[in-house]
Amino acid sequence: MDKSSTLEYINQMFPTEASLSGVEPLMQKIKSEINHVDSGILAAVRQQSNSGTKAKEDLAAATRAVEELMYKIREIKSKAEQSETMVQEICRDIKKLDFAKKHVTTTITALHRLTMLVSAVEQLQVMASKRQYKEAAAQLEAVNQLCSHFEAYRDIPKITELREKFKNIKQILKSHVFSDFSSLGTGKETEETNLLQQLSDACLVVDSLEPSVREELVNNFCSRELTSYEQIFEGAELAKLDKTERRYAWIKRRIRTNEEIWKIFPPSWHVPYRLCIQFCKKTRKQLEEILDNMKEKPDVGTLLMALQRTLEFEDELAEKFGGGTRSREIGSNEIEEIGTGQSSSQSISDIRKKYERKLAAHQDSGTEEHDRNKDLSVPGAGFNFRGIISSCFEPHLIIYVELEEKTLMENLEKLVQEETWDIEEGSQNNVLSSSMQLFLIIKRSLKRCSALTKNQTLFNLFKVFQRILKAYATKLFARLPRGGTGIVAAATGMDGQIKTSDRDERVICYIVNSAEYCHKTSGELAESVSKIIDSQLADGVDMSEVQDEFSAVITRALVTLVHGLETKFDAEMAAMTRVLWGTLESVGDQSEYVNGINMILTSSIPVLGSLLSPIYFQFFLDKLASSLGPRFYANIFKCKHISETGAQQMLLDTQAVKTILLEIPALGRQTSGAASYSKFVSREMSKAEALLKVILSPVDSVADTYRALLPEGTPMEFQRILELKGLKKADQQSILDDLNKHGPGITQPSVVPSVVPAAPPAPIAPAIPNPASVGLIGSREDVLARAAALGRGAATTGFKRFLALTEAAKDRKDGPFRKLFNA
Repeated sequence: MDKSSTLEYINQMFPTEASLSGVEPLMQKIKSEINHVDSGILAAVRQQSNSGTKAKEDLAAATRAVEELMYKIREIKSKAEQSETMVQEICRDIKKLDFAKKHVTTTITALHRLTMLVSAVEQLQVMASKRQYKEAAAQLEAVNQLCSHFEAYRDIPKITELREKFKNIKQILKSHVFSDFSSLGTGKETEETNLLQQLSDACLVVDSLEPSVREELVNNFCSRELTSYEQIFEGAELAKLDKTERRYAWIKRRIRTNEEIWKIFPPSWHVPYRLCIQFCKKTRKQLEEILDNMKEKPDVGTLLMALQRTLEFEDELAEKFGGGTRSREIGSNEIEEIGTGQSSSQSISDIRKKYERKLAAHQDSGTEEHDRNKDLSVPGAGFNFRGIISSCFEPHLIIYVELEEKTLMENLEKLVQEETWDIEEGSQNNVLSSSMQLFLIIKRSLKRCSALTKNQTLFNLFKVFQRILKAYATKLFARLPRGGTGIVAAATGMDGQIKTSDRDERVICYIVNSAEYCHKTSGELAESVSKIIDSQLADGVDMSEVQDEFSAVITRALVTLVHGLETKFDAEMAAMTRVLWGTLESVGDQSEYVNGINMILTSSIPVLGSLLSPIYFQFFLDKLASSLGPRFYANIFKCKHISETGAQQMLLDTQAVKTILLEIPALGRQTSGAASYSKFVSREMSKAEALLKVILSPVDSVADTYRALLPEGTPMEFQRILELKGLKKADQQSILDDLNKHGPGITQPSVVPSVVPAAPPAPIAPAIPNPASVGLIGSREDVLARAAALGRGAATTGFKRFLALTEAAKDRKDGPFRKLFNA
């Protein structure tokens, strides 16, 4: 303890004077403990001294033991070396004897095998001379095994002599076998009853010879069999395209007639299989010559009939011998799904079941192919019969494609001529019958072609489909009403007003639905063709251009529909300007022109809502609001004079028009986008309300009210408002000076960029001054350039993308999109 700790300890033990009586006992106790500790230390020191001495003794003993062990090991090693030397001396002679025995045994065995080889070669020579094929086949196996033992003795003259003799014997056997097989098919097999058995035994000899002998024999046999075929079908009589079917009848009859005779060949030789391969190659060569040497184009019917029979023959060979893939059935299933909408309407379970069936069929087919290939384990066993002959027709099928195009175009003209441009009662999809009939005709054409070929011809026919569908899109566009000078006139290139009847509006809706059906189904068509066409051509199968054509038709149709309805409002807008707003004495119910607007909408909107899909109806509503809102605003400026009472009545009419527009989604029974539409209508109509509130404001505060409610206005527009209020020129000047002193409103941009970035850049519209600057606020010509950019962007990049962009633009307060909606 340190000093402070010792003092604390003592103060703790003796806190009072009375406790000092215990000092003596405590001292005695401490001395006793000190003595006890000293005794322990002394004992430990003694013990450590004794153990150190003992450790030295143990270390010395261990050192002596190790030395003794090393000595004994050296002795043992010395004795082991002596023993090894003794054993080597004893075994030296035994090892020599062992080598001698091994060499003698090897010599005896070699001599014994040499004797057997000599005897076997002599016996084989006798069998070869007597044409004892069955015995010779077994003897060949024995001689081949014996010869393998003498591979290391090739340089020994006797062995070389025997090998040469054996080689000559095999050559003799080969010549005898080939000579005997030359009589097969000449009729001798019926005269000599044992000839077939002899040839069957000869096949055993061929299997015992080199594999090249079997290949040569089979090739010679097949060539000899097809010699008569070449002679028959190279003549002028049968060397014609319309005689193609007789070629296949000949080979099938030949195989059927000789089936029993050809059983002499071992199944592993696959003689009929090899014969059919050579037949196909020769037939292809002859058909190529026939097609190339034709002076005129072949008749389409004859060409297709020859191709059809060729495909059937190839399928028969593929079924009989294996090879190739079964894609016709799967391709047919893909074609049947075109236009059915199964890709989007099928339940998950139906889709799963369909693909499970396809997978099961594929696995079954794969198993059968594998089993067949195991039996046909020879070179060329995996030969693909499908296409081996029929592919030579491919370069000449252009006349078939031309005929298909002519037929499709004629059918298209007939469908359009017979189109009633109406929908049968009870129809659910509201699509023109010509659209569905056109795709039925295309599906039948595709099925015909896919049954014949899946290569370049099918790709050429797909190009024909593209041209036919583009032509149909042109027909749909031509049926739309023409003319017009509305908000979207520049986008459509129409001149004059579009006056649409109720039937015209229904027809336009049918065209929109039909174009959407064609857009979707053409994509399904391209997908189906890409699945069944050759994989090298699949990347070129694309319907995007055709789909763009139908998207443009949809855009044009909806724009026409909006403009047709806009034209109906002309009379009501004119009636609004004819009202004597400056002499109204009291505010009453909504004006007659408002009732007219309501009547136009209530007669058209329910029909349009029932015929158009939600996405297109929403676009129609947006364009209608973007047209009617600014037009109503501009129409106010066309009035001559508006009194306070007149402004109050017009404000009531404005709120009524706004209510009518807000009720349109419910009127059309489509409320999916009602929230955004309502927000859009409220924003557009609020400008007209703000304008009327400015007109209602007192003269001394009209400038402040104008700046607050219409911050984007211009001095020229404000001057027109003062004229509507009935102020004279002299009174207007001081108010205009007050407006200019505090700063004019923000003018609208005069240049509208292209709407859709991905579209080709539209021509930049010339600077368009604010309509108020010329006293013609809201005239249609001031928005044509903006609508042109809008329409071109939609037609180029696809209608749905355009809808997404315009939907996003509605919620913005500035930018080129917003300006287009404000146009």
